[in-house]
Parts: sequence; structure tokens; C-alpha cells
Amino acid sequence: MNFAQRRRFLWILFLGGLLLIALVANATTFTRLPFGSLAQQAAAVARLRCLAAESRWEQGEIWTDTRFAVLETEKGTLPQQITVRTPGGRAGGLEAHVDGVPRFRPGEEVYLFLWAPAGEPYRVLGWAQGTFRIVKNPLTRQETVTQESAAMPVFDPQRREFRSAGFRRVPVADFRERLRRAVAETR
Repeated sequence: MNFAQRRRFLWILFLGGLLLIALVANATTFTRLPFGSLAQQAAAVARLRCLAAESRWEQGEIWTDTRFAVLETEKGTLPQQITVRTPGGRAGGLEAHVDGVPRFRPGEEVYLFLWAPAGEPYRVLGWAQGTFRIVKNPLTRQETVTQESAAMPVFDPQRREFRSAGFRRVPVADFRERLRRAVAETR
């Protein structure tokens, strides 16, 4: 291989590497967390009502702190109100979006699987995977739970493929019973 061929090969390799970095840098890949693993790894699991959310710049990144009222706790001990921190949000005229990070609206109710770094606000375990939204049917008044990640393709390492799975429109009573069994198995 002469000098010109080596140089061309290195340029192709360099540009291919840049293309690969650009493709990968713009994606978020989740590995599926089974429901039992979520229950085991969470420091707390609770039904919460969103009170307010505020985004701000912190060390060059946008973070959103969302305040919640604790309605019922299934695992751990929580005060009457907690703050949950998530990456992304809107601050200073800029918006940062992180795939898979849940956003919350005041008044909505959710079940969240939480963990907390020492001295910091709570975080959602597995982001969308640890977020279960509650919807009330206006006609029947029945509440159902849908996992935020149920429609997202998540990597399943056992099957070695991406697939959508999770809780969809499960009655709250059934969800709560499954949750309590999963939490009991972690003790």
C-alpha cells in the first residue's frame, strides 16, 4: 500500500468513525428492567400527584425538578412531598430533550420507582421504565395504569432484540396487587 492509498484509507476510516459517533450520540438505548428488578432496585415506590415542575441550568446542563404530593407509599419511607430530578427541560429560552426521560404535568397522578443519591433529590429508576401513568376513564371512573415505556422499543438482552412491552391499561387494583407481591419478594 503506497502513501496515497494509506492516506485515503485513513480518511475513510476517520469519516466512517465520525458518522458512527454522530449516529450513536443521538440515540438512547434502554435495557429492559423486569418489573421484579424495578421493585428490588427502587429505594421507594409510591403513588404521587404532580404539583409543579421547574427547569433550570446547572453546571452547563438543563435539569427539571418536579414536586409531588405523596398519596400512598408501597415501598420505603417518604415525606408528604418529594422532589424528583430529571435531565432536560426548558430554561433560558432553550430546550433539552432526553429520550426516555418522563415529563410530568401538574395534577396528573403516577406511580414512580425511585432512587436517591445521597443528599440529592429523588430520581426515577429506569426513567420511562419506572414511570407508570394513571388515567381515569371519565365514563366508568375506573383508573388504569400504563407504563411509560410500554410503547418504546427497549433492548431485551435475553432475546437479543428490541421490543415493546410493559403494562398497558392495567386496572389500578391489579397493578397495586402485582406491585405489592413484587415488593414482598424483595424482602
